[in-house]
Amino acid sequence: MAVVLDTSALVELERSLDREQPPASLGDETVVVPAIVWAEALIGARLAGSPQRAARRRAHLEAIRLRAEIEAFTPEIAEHYADIYAELSQTGALIPQNDIAVAATCRALGCSVVVGPNDAEHFRRVQSLDVRVLSAEPPEPS
Repeated sequence: MAVVLDTSALVELERSLDREQPPASLGDETVVVPAIVWAEALIGARLAGSPQRAARRRAHLEAIRLRAEIEAFTPEIAEHYADIYAELSQTGALIPQNDIAVAATCRALGCSVVVGPNDAEHFRRVQSLDVRVLSAEPPEPS
């Protein structure tokens, strides 16, 4: 089964680069990155505070791109987007539009979404969406 990465998961993966224990592995699952997530990640690289940080972010993104499929926003995904927007709007629980696009990608492909811990709550507002949380925080000492 494939998993769809949200931008918040990409951020958590980047934060894990300096840690001794990286976040849980995505295993052998196919990794899908929606085009909007790819765009947000590229913006992060372009707005990095230094050329070194920009180069590091870009290298990290290229490593992910080699493993992932970049998924375009298709008419089928647009149908799911409209459904999700309507569902959330009716309950007064809208989430950011780019995240609706990520959720719609998941629904269209029948995939789980992998998010950072700060985004899990609002993704869970989307009906029939399996949300997995990726955390770059080091484990608690036992």
